[in-house]
Parts: sequence; structure tokens; C-alpha cells
Amino acid sequence: MHEARRKLRLAGSMPDAIEDYALIGDLHTAALVSRSGAIDWLCLPRFDSPSVFGALLGDEGHGQWLLRPVGEAECVERRYEEDTFVLVTRWRTPTGEIEVTDLMPLRDRRADLVRRVRGVRGEVRVEQQLRIRFDYASAMPWVRQTGTEEHPSLVAIAGPDAIVVRGPRFRPVDHAHRAETVVREGEVVDTVLTWFPSHRATPPPLEVDEQLDRTRRWWRDWARPCATAGAYDAHVRRSLLVLRALTHEDTGGIVAAPTTSLPEDLGGSRNWDYRYVWLRDAALTLESLMLHGYGEEAADWRDWLLRAIAGDFDDLQIMYGLAGERRLTEVELDSLPGYRGSSPVRVGNGAFTQFQGDIFGEVMIALDQARGLGVEEDDVSWALQTELLRYAERHLDRRDNGIWEIRGPHRTFVHSRAMLWAAFDRGVHAVREHGLSGDAEHWASIRDRLRVEIEQHGVAEGGWFRQHYETDEVDASLLQLAHIGFVAYDDPRMLATVDRIERTLLRGGLPLRYRTESGVDGLPGDEHPFLACAFWLVENLAHGGRLADAEALMDRLVGLANDVGLLSEEFDVEHDRHMGNTPQALSHLALVRAADAIATARKRVPQSVPARAS
Repeated sequence: MHEARRKLRLAGSMPDAIEDYALIGDLHTAALVSRSGAIDWLCLPRFDSPSVFGALLGDEGHGQWLLRPVGEAECVERRYEEDTFVLVTRWRTPTGEIEVTDLMPLRDRRADLVRRVRGVRGEVRVEQQLRIRFDYASAMPWVRQTGTEEHPSLVAIAGPDAIVVRGPRFRPVDHAHRAETVVREGEVVDTVLTWFPSHRATPPPLEVDEQLDRTRRWWRDWARPCATAGAYDAHVRRSLLVLRALTHEDTGGIVAAPTTSLPEDLGGSRNWDYRYVWLRDAALTLESLMLHGYGEEAADWRDWLLRAIAGDFDDLQIMYGLAGERRLTEVELDSLPGYRGSSPVRVGNGAFTQFQGDIFGEVMIALDQARGLGVEEDDVSWALQTELLRYAERHLDRRDNGIWEIRGPHRTFVHSRAMLWAAFDRGVHAVREHGLSGDAEHWASIRDRLRVEIEQHGVAEGGWFRQHYETDEVDASLLQLAHIGFVAYDDPRMLATVDRIERTLLRGGLPLRYRTESGVDGLPGDEHPFLACAFWLVENLAHGGRLADAEALMDRLVGLANDVGLLSEEFDVEHDRHMGNTPQALSHLALVRAADAIATARKRVPQSVPARAS
């Protein structure tokens, strides 16, 4: 797919295709870098801060940092240095070649972005166009030249934000700043952007070589203990790195994605802000990290959870800010027109007020696995879990918005009920298997009551699990019922559910979350196949005795990743393109689970049947 995408946009046009963006980050925030050489999205200093470069949701006038050869040029290669988020892009021109290295240095307690140009062959004239637009493109900065003739710098200030840019001399051109440099073979030219609070002094220059080496070492040291299962290992490794890149270094909060308002349906209004911490997504991310050798992250996330939900459990939310902030009021911006005209652009997410019964199961499952992997409980962390179960019991019969944050009428979703079952099941397990204190008999009675209810009301006459108690429609979230242990993968009801999903939810061979035309979500418009659900289908096929089908679908799905291994939320099969916020944590953690399922299933295949290469 991506090999055919070599035509690069001209300055002043719409943003690149979503799959043409790569991620760089510093564990506090992240930038999206296009194949055209433009940084079109960057929020500083945190993932959820207002944007400095917002061209992704408009055009270059909404903030952009473009760096590329002048005139005719071809992007011939783009890759991450092994096991890092140091991005290398090679450009070829009629007069020579250059490599551009983009990175955000780690662990230096600064907010820096480095763009290094290295001459590879001949000489290349390189241009930079810098348009700084603070506060989601609503604040045009005051910009002044500082530094010296030999070491020029540019300082931009608006309200609380300031940026200093050091490197080649930039000159003003039509509300932008432009620099042009000739780079010859063997030469290196660095440009460094640093954010700082405007009331503080300008930070000193960055030692680029030192920070580049430090950043490479940190990422590789983190990746070294990664335990892979023997299937699709390169994709698993990159996905785990993505999950770490979306985890805030200080707070331990894991954002669902570093972007807001990339549309689920181009031109539509299903545009949401994902720069927050969903208990569900964070718990599932934690599960994937733990099972691949990262126990320390489990303790960090548990500590985040303790802080976030501390207080009155009647105030429990499904999602929080990076540091546990509770007020995530959703507003629509008029300063950004939206990705290729898809409006509105939203900041905040109104789903923080919703009730979703499945989060209890997600959290209890993750913490149960942490115990099983040796993460010790303390009095505070176990007390939190027992209080979580008490809260779940008080709201046991409450209809909810479901995993997909339905904005229509509340329903009794089968997935939510099964996740409540899992929450009490893990509570029982903690007492009986790990010796923790709690009323296991009472929790077991609630668990068993939920099972009887689901089996009586949650199964359609056709034998499949239904989306909610008032319909015979299916929902791709039901693919998780076997994963949590509610049923076996080869249970006739589970097999019937998989079959029904394949018959009614597939579009171009990939599953939708549900049929939007059923009206269940209360929203206008349509959406595309959801990549996490496709990986859940792989998992069910692999464990359900259809390994060849699982491998065929998995091969297709990993082929949808972009040239640097990133996946968005959804995939438009008709136009062969990514849709939704990117990179999406849920897509990547589901990939990891699907690969693990295939590795496990391959071990069950008789030795006379060779396993497929991945």
C-alpha cells in the first residue's frame, strides 16, 4: 500500500493521508511527521496540551514545520532506527541525497524536537518553513530574532507558551519563517526547537549528539527484555514500543492516541479526542506489556490508578487526564477546520461522564494478572479493588453506554455484563488463590447470578451472543468473551457468535464494531472496520481451531500497518486508507494479543504440519 504513495503534497494543500505519518515522542508528548517532511501535529508540553503545529486538522496556516529539499525530490526510504523512535528519512534529488533524522530527546526534563540533516551524496539545497501557532492555531506568536550571527536563534511567545528555535537563520516570509541551507556530503546541520514557559528564561542550547545517543540507548535498553512468542515478532515488538511511547513518563498514564478529531468517517462528525487515559485501554495495554516482560509498568499503572480514582467511588469515571484530571469537558473548536474538512474538531471528551460496566472487569483482570506475575499487593491497592467491587455491586443492574461509548439510549450490553462477571470472578480468585481478604462467597454468588442472567437473556434464538438484551444484532466486542474466560473459544455459542459476526459485520473482509444502521449509537453517519476488532477475530479463529484462517487474516492486517509499523483506529477498505486517531493503542495491543494467540495455536499443530513463516 505505502510503496505506491510517493507523490508528495505541495505546500498549502491538505494534510497527508493518515497512514503517511510517523510518530516521534519523548514520553510526555508526541509529534506526527509526514512523508512530505512536515511536522503537522505537536502539542507541548503534554499529549493533551494545546497544539503548536495543527496542520493535521487544517492546513499549513494552522501550524507546521516543513523540512525537505528544494524543488524536485523523492522520499526514497523512511524507517525507525532499530528499537527506537528515532525517525530517519532519506531524500533523493537530481544533485544528491540527504538523510533527515527526527527525534524528541528522552529523560532530559526538557521539551525538545531535533531535526538533523546529514549530507549523503553530492549537495542538496534544503528548505525549512516554520509556522508556529499556539493554542490550537488561535494564537499568532510574537517572534523575534535573538542569538548571534554565528549562532542565530528565533524566539516565539504567545501567552503562557514560548519556543526557541536554534540552527540556520530563519527569515520572516508571509506570517512564516523560512531558512535555506546547502548540505554537502558528510555535513551535518541541526535545527532544535525547544518549548518553555514564557515567564521563564530561554533554556540553554541542547547537546544534540549527547541527547541522540542517550535517546537511542534508552529505547534499546527498554526493548531489550521484550519477550516475544514466536509469531509476527517484529510487529509485536514495534507495537509494544508504541504502547510505551503513549505512556507518560511521570504519571504512568497511557493515552489512547496522541491525536484528536481524526475522523472515523471522512467528512463526518465522528471525531473524538483520544489524548486521555481510558481505564479500559490502559488496563488492556498493561496486560500486553506484562505478558511480554514489563512488570515495572504494572506497578506504575497501578499507582496511577490509585491516584486517579482516589476519593468517593460514586465519582468514578471511565477515563481521566494524564495525571488523573477529572474534568474533561468536551468543546468544539472554531480555530481548526478539521482533517480534510471533517468537523467539528473536539477538545475534551464528553464520554468521561458515562457509565460503562465493562471497566470493572478490565481493571480487575489486569490487576489479577499482575498478581500472577509477581507484582505484590499492598493494603492500599487491594483495598482499592475491594471498593471497586462494592461500587460495581451497588450499580450491578444499571444499564450503560457500553464499550463503544454509545450516545443513544442506555442498554443492557452483553459485553458489559460479562465484564462485570469477570470482575467478581477475579475477586474470588484473589481470595481463594492469593490469600487476600474478602467475601469470596458473596462475590461468587454475584458472579454466578450474572452468568445465569447472561445465558438466559444474552443468547439469541440462533445460538449466538447478542449485542444487548433487546436485539439479535451482534457486536464485535463479544469476541472478548472467551478471552476473559466466560466461555471456551470452542463453545458452540462462541463459535456461533464468530460465525454471525463474519456473516453480518464484515466489510471488505474486516469487521465493523456493530451495524451503525441499527441506530444503537444515536449518531449520524457511518464508520469503517475497527482494527482492534479484526485482531480479536484473529484471536478467536486461532483458538477456535481455524489457524489457517487466523493466519490469513493476520497477514492481511499486519500488511495494513504503514511503512514504519503504525496502525490507526479504523481502515477504509473501499479507499485503502487509515481512518481515525493514530497511532491507536487499542489497535496495537490487540495486534500483540492476536500474535500470541497464533503462536499458541501453532504449538498445538502436529509437528508434521509446518508452521507458516511470519
